[in-house]
Amino acid sequence: MSSTAQAVQSSPIILRNKQNVTATFLREGARLISLNVPDKNGALTSVVLGFDTAEQYAASTEPYYGATIGRYANRIRDGKFSIAGTKYQITVNNGPNALHGGTKGFQQKLFAATQPDEQTVVFSYISKDGEEGFPGNLSVQVTCTLTNDNALEINYEATTDKTTVLNLTNHAFFNLNGEGSGSIINHLVQINADTYLPVDSTLIPLGKAEPVAGSPFDFTTPHTIGERIGEPHAQLLIGKGYDHNFVLNGSGMRFAASAIGDRSGIELKVFTDEPGMQLYTGNWMQGKNALRGGADGFRTAFCFETQHYPDAPNQPAFPTTLLEPGKTFRSRSIYAFSVKQ
Repeated sequence: MSSTAQAVQSSPIILRNKQNVTATFLREGARLISLNVPDKNGALTSVVLGFDTAEQYAASTEPYYGATIGRYANRIRDGKFSIAGTKYQITVNNGPNALHGGTKGFQQKLFAATQPDEQTVVFSYISKDGEEGFPGNLSVQVTCTLTNDNALEINYEATTDKTTVLNLTNHAFFNLNGEGSGSIINHLVQINADTYLPVDSTLIPLGKAEPVAGSPFDFTTPHTIGERIGEPHAQLLIGKGYDHNFVLNGSGMRFAASAIGDRSGIELKVFTDEPGMQLYTGNWMQGKNALRGGADGFRTAFCFETQHYPDAPNQPAFPTTLLEPGKTFRSRSIYAFSVKQ
């Protein structure tokens, strides 16, 4: 960190690039609360749903808007797992399972923040041993950079003093037509995944990746979100739409997914070194929260959550989420915006 970096004393934290694109964050939850990018007419459009204040987020029935998610993004069956024979119980907060780190996950934590320059903010947080039931004192750093080519790059780092499990992501709710513009079912989506993880009735993976070919989960070529979401496919019925982890093709930093707003022409391309990405299509949004652009109605946003697989601590065939003392977890995801004419 540059010696000139200044501690951020107040929120919101605004990043601005040379194109006048802005990304705004709060320390509470290391949370992305707005992102303004140009549409096909050059008009700046807010593509991330959210509120303006920490108090509004705290009062929301949806706690995850734009937040950094941890210690464990997605679900852990029954909130239980074992490490080297020691059993751990995480706070259960989603039916029988633990979701997004338990009741008081990172979305409710106050991160320290420094801003080394106008286009970067660095968040940090120490999760104490036993927090929500997780072992180890975990030190987390999240660096968000708004590049001059209109991409938001998020780099995660973490270390621990005791072997633990870790799965970090950002939970931005996107509507590429702009906040308050209504349904996202006509967004055109492509996902770089030949397989996905079917789930049980509580949205825990059954354990085996299945081909997307011939199913409504095949986004290897572009399809709108709404094209097949109403089909009587067993997995769509369980999730009330798409709420599934896609097994991304390849490894290392590569293209994961894209979406295009049908009215704005704004295209989002996601790149990541994570093995998976959860597609969530706002199936549980119920219009209970008054966001900046209006109520959060049914399927008025979607999420591309780059991450390791759900319930990996209990499924040895999945890529490991163990983090050991002396090792550093690193992960990188890029959300790149442009216009599709």
